[in-house]
Amino acid sequence: MQNGISPDHILQIGFGFWPAKTLLSAVELGLFSLLADGPKTGLELQRAMGLHPRGTYDFLDTLVALGLLRRDGAGETGRYGNTPSTELFLVERSPQYIGGILKMANARLYRFWGNLTPALQTGKPQNEIKETGKSMFGELYADPARLEQFMDAMSGISMRNFTTFAEKFDFSKHKTLADIGGATGQLSAIIAARHPHMQCRTCDLSDVRPIAERRLRECNLGGRVTAETIDFFADEFPKADIITMGMILHDWNLENKKMLIAKAYRSLPTGGALVAIENIIDDERRQNGFGLMMSLNMLIEFGEAFDFTGAQFTEWCKEAGFSRCEIIPLAGPASAAVAYK
Repeated sequence: MQNGISPDHILQIGFGFWPAKTLLSAVELGLFSLLADGPKTGLELQRAMGLHPRGTYDFLDTLVALGLLRRDGAGETGRYGNTPSTELFLVERSPQYIGGILKMANARLYRFWGNLTPALQTGKPQNEIKETGKSMFGELYADPARLEQFMDAMSGISMRNFTTFAEKFDFSKHKTLADIGGATGQLSAIIAARHPHMQCRTCDLSDVRPIAERRLRECNLGGRVTAETIDFFADEFPKADIITMGMILHDWNLENKKMLIAKAYRSLPTGGALVAIENIIDDERRQNGFGLMMSLNMLIEFGEAFDFTGAQFTEWCKEAGFSRCEIIPLAGPASAAVAYK
């Protein structure tokens, strides 16, 4: 080493696919759910997951070293169990399960990110459209079961953000909300449950509506959340005091972002609010690495789509006529970008 400078940070990032794939394979194999009822030996897990003896203990002990499993004892008599975080977030029966998004990352994104270099060189998407000629959404909407799995994956990763938004935002001056691209209705249901005076509508394409209606019936919110059909490119937004869009704006290019913001402005009353829940990038583009990598992910998925800073959001909203904006930090790298009319 020269001047005490170590290559460790470089190597840790360069080989970051090692721990990533170890975790993703564990989720794919259902390891954490197998441990939901208590610790098991390596041999029991090997049999349950259909593993070859060669890799079993390397695999399990790597997860111990990564802090994703705990182990009591060693060797054949050692017993493996979940950590508090894997028990909460990676056991399928847990209400806070986020494994769905990791399964999608394993099945799709891990492979597509192998083509980041061509994406950077061409500006073109590297997902299904490159292989089959069909877009990601085209593939999803052709298969109702896969569509619902995708929405569940997004719900798992969004729950903490939606719950934090429902806690932090001042709903006292508002009575109605329309969630554009609302999928299963999760955001509307969380807000209605926490704020009994709110009437909410979750709005999405016709293929999504039956799924949302079924999920909302399970919430027992007394009809305060309804599911409606919208094509947010073809249709005007419904009138509401608050318009929300969770992980919607980043899917599109600048022209479409501005179009959606303008539609929200037209649907809101004076004093109303547009809320975009996204991985908002810090204005200096130095700190929110996840938000910046999500923008690279949008390149891989859609080409022209991108994530954005709070300053960019404010500029676009002021251009549409909004009077002021604020950024409300949520869970992890996410924030709620709010524009007031």
